[in-house]
Amino acid sequence: MAQIFHPSTNTISKLSIVAVVVLLPLLGVAGYAWNMTYGLNLNTPLDQPVPFSHKHHVSDDGIDCRYCHTSVEKSAFAGLPSTETCMTCHSQIWNDSPLLEPVRRSFLTGTPIRWERVHDVPDFVYFNHSIHVKKGIGCFSCHGDINEQPITMKRKDLSMGWCLQCHRNPETEIRPQDQVFNMNYQQPENQLALGARLKEQYHVLNSFQLTNCSTCHR
Repeated sequence: MAQIFHPSTNTISKLSIVAVVVLLPLLGVAGYAWNMTYGLNLNTPLDQPVPFSHKHHVSDDGIDCRYCHTSVEKSAFAGLPSTETCMTCHSQIWNDSPLLEPVRRSFLTGTPIRWERVHDVPDFVYFNHSIHVKKGIGCFSCHGDINEQPITMKRKDLSMGWCLQCHRNPETEIRPQDQVFNMNYQQPENQLALGARLKEQYHVLNSFQLTNCSTCHR
C-alpha cells in the first residue's frame, strides 16, 4: 500500500504540537498585558465640553482643590463642582466668553455638564477619597502634576499593581495632613522615618490588611 503522508508530516505534526503548547500561554500573557493597559489613556487629554484648565485655576489663581471638590475630605467621591460654583466667579469675569457658553447654558437650564471622566477605576474596585486624605495621602500621589495641566490628563495608571505598591509601603507617600492639598510639597530626606511615624499616628492599617482582597474588592 502506498504511503499516504510524506515523511516530513511527522516533523510538521511535532512542531505543530510544540507551537500550540508554547503559543497558547504566550497569547494568554499578551492578552492579559493588553487588557491591563487598555483604556489607561496616560498623558492623553480628553475632549471636554469646556476646556477647563487646572493650571489656570490652581497654579495661576491659587484656588484650593476643596473649593470645587467639596466632598473630597468627607466622602468616597471627590465630587465635581456644580455649575453654580463655576458661576460664582464667571458671572463676573469671562461672563461673555464663547468658551463658557456650556457653563452659562447649564446654569440657566439646570442641566449638568456631561464631563468626560479622566480618573476612573472599574466598578468592582472600591476607592474612598476621604480615607486617603485622612491618612495623609496627597493629591499629587494619585493625580500627579494636575495643578500644572492646561487640560486634565491621567498621569498615574491606577492599575491594581500600582495601588499595591503604595499599600505595601504607605510610608513612602504619607505626608502631614496639613500638606495633603499642597501641590508644591517636597518630601523631606527622612521621608521613610516621617512616613513610618505618621503611619502610626494616623492609625494606618498594616500592609497585610491593606493588601487584603476585601480592602478594595467588596
